[in-house]
Amino acid sequence: MSSPGPAAARLSEDARTRRRHAADRRFRLYGLSAVVLALLALVALLGSIAFNGLSAFRHHQLELEVTLDRETLGLPDGPVDVSDLRGANYMGVIRERLRALHPEVSSRKEKRALYGLVSSVAGFELQQLVLADPALLGRSVRVALPLSDESGRYLKGDISRETEESRRKLNDRQLDWIDAWRDQGFVQSAWNTRFLTGGDSREPEVAGLGGALLGSLWTLLVTLALSFPLGVAAAVHLEEFAPRSRVTDFLEVNINNLAAVPSIVYGLLGLAVFLNFMGLPRSAPVVGGLVLALMTLPTIIIAARAALRAVPPSIREAALAVGASPLQVVVHHVLPLALPGILTGTIIGMARALGETAPLLMIGMVAFIADPPSGPLSPATALPVQIYLWAESPERAFQELTFGAILVLVAFLLVMNAVAIILRNRSEKSW
Repeated sequence: MSSPGPAAARLSEDARTRRRHAADRRFRLYGLSAVVLALLALVALLGSIAFNGLSAFRHHQLELEVTLDRETLGLPDGPVDVSDLRGANYMGVIRERLRALHPEVSSRKEKRALYGLVSSVAGFELQQLVLADPALLGRSVRVALPLSDESGRYLKGDISRETEESRRKLNDRQLDWIDAWRDQGFVQSAWNTRFLTGGDSREPEVAGLGGALLGSLWTLLVTLALSFPLGVAAAVHLEEFAPRSRVTDFLEVNINNLAAVPSIVYGLLGLAVFLNFMGLPRSAPVVGGLVLALMTLPTIIIAARAALRAVPPSIREAALAVGASPLQVVVHHVLPLALPGILTGTIIGMARALGETAPLLMIGMVAFIADPPSGPLSPATALPVQIYLWAESPERAFQELTFGAILVLVAFLLVMNAVAIILRNRSEKSW
């Protein structure tokens, strides 16, 4: 039987080439499809969070002109001190103004319904205004008072009149009052600065992220101050100076294992060592920073060792050839070239630390903290923990605050990564 001729061989080779090219095109198409699907999933996720959370950055206030009458406030005639001003009946002034707006309201049930449209902390807002300027006593002032969470939800469109009255907290009469206030220009929509600057609260209309933001900032500063120098120093020692032995092999294996340990284990370690044994303050950012530093340390060591290993040996040999000591070689030549890779590992470790909740729960940072922390030793919470607390709250108004807090957390992460990437790019050197 004769073998195929040159023409048949060329045809067979062309067919194999076409099949290989078709397989390459399919592979590129699969990769492109995966990228497009991932981008669509990311857009859908961020879009859903933004759709549900952007309303948290705006709130509605009731602007009223109230008279700070001493008799209504329950203040004596003559001079008053700070304790008198703090204990005055500010809600009585607000309720008197509401009754003046709606003189037709007479029964106790209707009055309670009317008063319930304004936040229970509205009196505190008026109190702060008087404490800042006691000369306002006896005068009429225009103040912006926070509305209740249900009133805010109605004004934002989350509560509809079409819903059966028995299935919503606000009855038709209350909705009529809100509509009347809006038509008369008493209701104003404004940027919710309290959401970003205020502390946490049991009332969703005045709850803020200021305390959690400062708590996360203090915690990350402690984490970075501990994990970055220790991680780089450990990587330099293991990669540049430590001789190869069973001890270094043992350390390397355990460092790799520690990078995969669940984060809650570090929380248990912090609870046992830092709180129970060392007696450090509970729910303080310094304890959270210590725990997160232990968690991120293996990641930074592994990334730093890889970056040091990527520096060409010729750099070290050239520096040693001109008389540099081993320490000078590392400090002046190897570390500057490995710094971009080290910063990349640091970014990954800090990003993981920013989003961790489980270890912070174990050391007590889940407590309700109303005041922002004044330092790393003050009681505080963190952004992920605050999101967890709001997500568990039964009030529906906390739902938009939860999504808004997620947006702030994502923005915090992007800003932190952007700063780190800028520093990394500025430190890049070519060889």
